[in-house]
Amino acid sequence: MQICGIDDAGRGPMLGPLVIAGISLEKKNIKKLSALGVKDSKKLTPKLRESLYKKIISIVDDYYIAKISPKSIDASVKKHCLNGLEAKYMAKVVSKLNPDISYVDSCDVNPTRFGKEISKLSDNHKIKSYHRADSRFVVVSAASILAKVSRDRAIAKLQKEHNLGSGYPSDSVTVKFVTKYYKKNHEMPSFVRKSWKPVQKIMGKT
Repeated sequence: MQICGIDDAGRGPMLGPLVIAGISLEKKNIKKLSALGVKDSKKLTPKLRESLYKKIISIVDDYYIAKISPKSIDASVKKHCLNGLEAKYMAKVVSKLNPDISYVDSCDVNPTRFGKEISKLSDNHKIKSYHRADSRFVVVSAASILAKVSRDRAIAKLQKEHNLGSGYPSDSVTVKFVTKYYKKNHEMPSFVRKSWKPVQKIMGKT
């Protein structure tokens, strides 16, 4: 019985990719994840996440990580279907890993609707969709660690060239970077999400 857990990282920031990660393993091995101390990535330090990332990969039977570019995110926001974009990528993970059942963290206010959408997009795979699944199911916690570490690595790469902070709209370093860049170049870098309200404001479009 192959069980899969899927989660995202980086939905809120105004720059960088949105990452969707999934892991799959035999039901009898799930307790090995708990024994490692796997829990919701938000409750772990970056250092601990990094070390757990390697351990998770060595325990699971398979995993898949997808990065969604700001360009794709902007196109979906324009059509008011960011949830649809996430469902599409989560379905891609399900199709790749082909488990017997998948547990997903729902970004939709209606988890049942979100689960049905993923099931439809993945040839009717069995999907269990819940709010806060990352703190309820260890398989989703493991996926959340893979997603968060991948997202952090992508940001670290960008930070080597730019002083852009964490990428969150609440981070003054990020807002300052985006504002300064736009004033100087009259355009946004490709890694900034132009559809985000704070970015639109900087571009004078709201």
